[in-house]
Amino acid sequence: MRDTNRQFRLAKRPEGKPDRETFELAETDVPEPGPGEALVRTRYLSVDPYMRDRMSAGESYADPWDVGDPLRGGAVGEVVDSSGAEFEGGDIVVGNLEWADYTTAPGTELTAVDPDLAPISTALGVLGMPGRTAYFGVREVAEPKPGDTFVVTGAAGAVGSVAGQIAKLSGARVVGFAGSDEKVSFLEDDLGFDAGINYKATDDYRAALDEAAPDGVDAYFDNVGGPITDAVFTKLNVDARVAVCGQISLYNATERPTGPRKLPGLISTRARVEGFLVRDFAPRFGQATKRLGEWVASGEIEYRETITEGLENAPDAFLGLFEGENIGKQLVKVSDPDE
Repeated sequence: MRDTNRQFRLAKRPEGKPDRETFELAETDVPEPGPGEALVRTRYLSVDPYMRDRMSAGESYADPWDVGDPLRGGAVGEVVDSSGAEFEGGDIVVGNLEWADYTTAPGTELTAVDPDLAPISTALGVLGMPGRTAYFGVREVAEPKPGDTFVVTGAAGAVGSVAGQIAKLSGARVVGFAGSDEKVSFLEDDLGFDAGINYKATDDYRAALDEAAPDGVDAYFDNVGGPITDAVFTKLNVDARVAVCGQISLYNATERPTGPRKLPGLISTRARVEGFLVRDFAPRFGQATKRLGEWVASGEIEYRETITEGLENAPDAFLGLFEGENIGKQLVKVSDPDE
């Protein structure tokens, strides 16, 4: 156990794209758990695009952090001490925790992780929030049917890669947008997508869709927004379903582009566009995790993790999300079991 605790705080609100100056690494005392709390030593941290919105003061679906606040996100850790939190030392738990070596949390806000089910890191990826987001976004919102063409953006990321595989299991033809030839190969060769499009290698997304989705688009899982989504909207079939999960292309924008300009096309197609938040499905998280676990165990769903070593490098892992550096779930490894 460390003698002191390192903790990342929001140093300033970013204008446009965040940089290293957005983050402050502070040294603090290791916190003491209060009544009903557990002291947790962080093993893995999750970094996710939605955290960018929390760095700004503007309106968002997630409450903004104040300057000086500790940064928080999904984390898996080991219980060190429990003060009536109904966990024992050595238990592995997942929760919304600080970017820190050690943090305290009420036991009611922690969930036990079974280390025998899968590597504990998966509680932040395919068996955690990203996997559940894909599960409900595909099955409840996009609703691909056998023979449909399903398109997903951010397809090589934590959510998109699982979403495409679930759609494939539903009998759909799956097309994914990703940002490199390596990622396209990952989609087609490893995950079984029918086609991948390297959006950085083409300026004509509509032509790329004509080739990859010649029969149009029946279901669209949007993680990115922007010009790619503009192009997909022109290819929507009658009664298409659009699940709006994220808009990463806009998160660092200092001015929002004029729009929406593609809505008139929804009249003739009678397409449905629906935004969703995974937390709305919280009462059914157990159902999703169980099904995802079965698919992972059977090999029907594959996953990949990009792991950055060291808490001190968490900002680099976060910033890399906006450069497309990760394949699959981006994690930060903070400690080993024997430390």
